[in-house]
Amino acid sequence: MAVAAPADKRFRRAHVKPARRRRVAWRPIWLGLRIALAMSVIVYGGWRGAELVRNADALQVGQISVRGNARLSTGEVLALVDGMRGEHILTVDLDEWRDRLLTSPWVEDATLRRVLPSRVEIVVRERSPMGVSRLGQTLYLVDQRGVIVDEYGPAYADIDLPLIDGLASASADGGGLVDETRAWLAGRLLGELGQDRALLAQVSQIDVSDAYDAVVILDGDTARLRLGDRDFAERLQGYLELAPALRERVADIDYVDLRFGERLYVRPRHTGARGAVAAVRR
Repeated sequence: MAVAAPADKRFRRAHVKPARRRRVAWRPIWLGLRIALAMSVIVYGGWRGAELVRNADALQVGQISVRGNARLSTGEVLALVDGMRGEHILTVDLDEWRDRLLTSPWVEDATLRRVLPSRVEIVVRERSPMGVSRLGQTLYLVDQRGVIVDEYGPAYADIDLPLIDGLASASADGGGLVDETRAWLAGRLLGELGQDRALLAQVSQIDVSDAYDAVVILDGDTARLRLGDRDFAERLQGYLELAPALRERVADIDYVDLRFGERLYVRPRHTGARGAVAAVRR
C-alpha cells in the first residue's frame, strides 16, 4: 500500500518572487537643482542690474527745462522744485514735485515728464487774471474762478484790467476771501465782453455785490449800468447806442437799468434825494 508523504517545503523553491530594489530617481532631482540654480542666477542678475541702474550717475536728474511760463520767471519755477536735481530719473516722484509747483498762486496746472537719460521737462499753465479786486484795503489780481493770484502792485503796472468790487464774501470781514458765486458772475461778464475787445476796453469798473446783477461803469462815464446776469454784451451795446440821446434828456445820470428788454430805467443823480426813475424805450 502506497502512502503519500507530505511535501517537504524545505527542498522546494518558493513561488514568491523577491522584491526588486527601488532605484533613486536622480534625473528629476538634478533637473530641479538646475532650474533652481538658473532662477537664482536670474534673480541675482536682475537685482544686481537694478542696483547698477539705480546708482548710475548718468540717470540722475541733471537738467530741468521749463516751458509755458510768462509771469513767473524760469528761476522762480526752478526754485519751486529745488532739490529735484540729483534724484534718480526713474524713481523721482513727479506727482510730489507737481504738488509743489501748484503751491504757487500763479500756477493753475503743471505737467512733468521724464526725458531719458537725465532730464525732466516741466510745462506750466499759468492763471489768467480777469481783474483787479478790492478786498479790504488791498488790491489783488484774481482769475475767473475767484482765485487770488497775487497782490496788485507796481510789478503789474503793464496789466490793464478793470477794477472789480463786491467779490469779498460776507464772512470775510475785510479779509481776502472771495465769494465764488460773485466771481463766477464777474468771470462770465468779462468772458462775454472779451469777445469784442473794443467793447471790453471801455469797461473801467465792475461791481458784483449782487450776485444776480452786475453793475458796470465805463471809461469817461459816471453812470452805473445795471446789466443783470446775462446778455451783457447786448445790453451794454444798447446803452452805448442810446447814451447821446439819454444825456440830452438827463444830464447827470445815477444809473441806467438795462435788464428789461426794450425798456430802460434811468435815475438822475440828485444830492440828498433818490430822484425819480424814468422809463425810456429803445
